[in-house]
Amino acid sequence: MPYFNFQGKKIFYSVKGEGPLLIILPGNTATSAAHENELTYFSDRYCTVSLDFLGTGKSDRIKQWNSDWWEDSSHQVAALVEHLNYKEAVLLGISGGAIIAIAVAINHPDYVKAVVADSFSLHFTEEMYKNNVLKERANITEQQQTFWSSMHGSDWQDVVHADTEMIEMVVKEGGFCINGRPENIKCPVLLTYSEKDSFLPNVKEIAAGLGKRISNCEVRIFLHGDHPLIWTNSREFFQTVDEFLLKL
Repeated sequence: MPYFNFQGKKIFYSVKGEGPLLIILPGNTATSAAHENELTYFSDRYCTVSLDFLGTGKSDRIKQWNSDWWEDSSHQVAALVEHLNYKEAVLLGISGGAIIAIAVAINHPDYVKAVVADSFSLHFTEEMYKNNVLKERANITEQQQTFWSSMHGSDWQDVVHADTEMIEMVVKEGGFCINGRPENIKCPVLLTYSEKDSFLPNVKEIAAGLGKRISNCEVRIFLHGDHPLIWTNSREFFQTVDEFLLKL
């Protein structure tokens, strides 16, 4: 299995295809294992890669997920680009992975050719934390348990707990997921959302606000789907992404 080293720890990644580099960034509590279909879909045009961020999946565990977890994960992505001997990559981030994609574009702009960011906000509100994260994880279904076990293995409960505590810290510190300013992003960015996203309140406001802050940005909000769009309205999502990628 392929790994690379980051600050003395091992990070797992999956690879399919050849060509320019496209990296799929999983959302919180998901891993590269959740993106086999996406890896296959893009592999006829790209060297398509996904990774398990530190603390998740097949990567090394960390003692505590601090409130800068998304920021730190952005540095892991940059290290992966270097490890693969590429100069730049297209980043496709989903939910929490989209937060990380935006952070990479801010923190490591030379490594990012373009960003597709799906179903996310850069501000994690108390409402989102209480009504979604806490509510979901207080009553874990058999389906959720099966998903998390397939992502992380036998210690999946520890991973989910660490993620929950990290989000709580972020909310208590003001809810801002990253330190950098989206205004500093120079590469093309595509933002995708479902109008009926059950996780994100005020989707249209979130999308419009980010669209104004990022200069080279396209925003697409779809009538159908939920959270994340990539899995709940995959047909329109992939059609839109393909059109965006063709323009690069």
